[in-house]
Amino acid sequence: MNALQQLLQQLKEYRWVNLTHDITKEMPLYQAFEPLVPNVITTLEETGSDNRTYTLATSHGTHTDAPAHFMPGGRTFAEIDLKERVLPLCVVHIEEKVTEDNGYAVTVADLKEWEAEHGRFPEGCFVALSTGWYHMATDQETFENRNEEGVEVTPGWSIPALEFLSRERHVQAIGHETLNTDSGVEAAASDAPLPLPAQRFWLNENKYQVEMLKNLDLLPATGSIIFVTLPHVKGAPAFPSEVWAIVPKE
Repeated sequence: MNALQQLLQQLKEYRWVNLTHDITKEMPLYQAFEPLVPNVITTLEETGSDNRTYTLATSHGTHTDAPAHFMPGGRTFAEIDLKERVLPLCVVHIEEKVTEDNGYAVTVADLKEWEAEHGRFPEGCFVALSTGWYHMATDQETFENRNEEGVEVTPGWSIPALEFLSRERHVQAIGHETLNTDSGVEAAASDAPLPLPAQRFWLNENKYQVEMLKNLDLLPATGSIIFVTLPHVKGAPAFPSEVWAIVPKE
């Protein structure tokens, strides 16, 4: 066994945590998309081969948004280097704040408080926002959590927080448990000319993000490695992904 294979064997001794939702017809979706449509072409009983097609959207379930999703001339996922998809993982836990305020948007002060406890965000890392919101992914109404005015009261990132991570800490990618980067409340209150200004800010930094993650509350703030994988559909600006983390031993 060579050194690389020994390293893999060592990694398998750690805890591996899947951060990916199953895609189903019933799961919450962004408003622009239709639910999954499965189609059985042949069955084992009929032909000895189980063959199917699935009609799905680029943003179904746990999915990666490449910069090209919002940025003219931005990179597609196929243009993102393989090494950029395996990164040191930092997790910002704000579950308690979101319990008190479902529409909470993480601030620069939150990020500096994290650094005071855990050290500076490493350059080139992946920062995930753990809000506990994935527990709400039971149905569309619960996940959107709209108030009487029809505004989605959901957590997210503030633009100053994203600017701090991108330009002052040179973070490579971000992730969260909701369908949008923005807090639903802040997005609704924004006077920006286009919707979802926080999401537009991040993707226009020519950096990618992963949305609708799960199980982040099972991860420590530091010390893990995240893996982001998805099919290579040429030119796709986003696509459902399988994401997991290797976590330090307890």
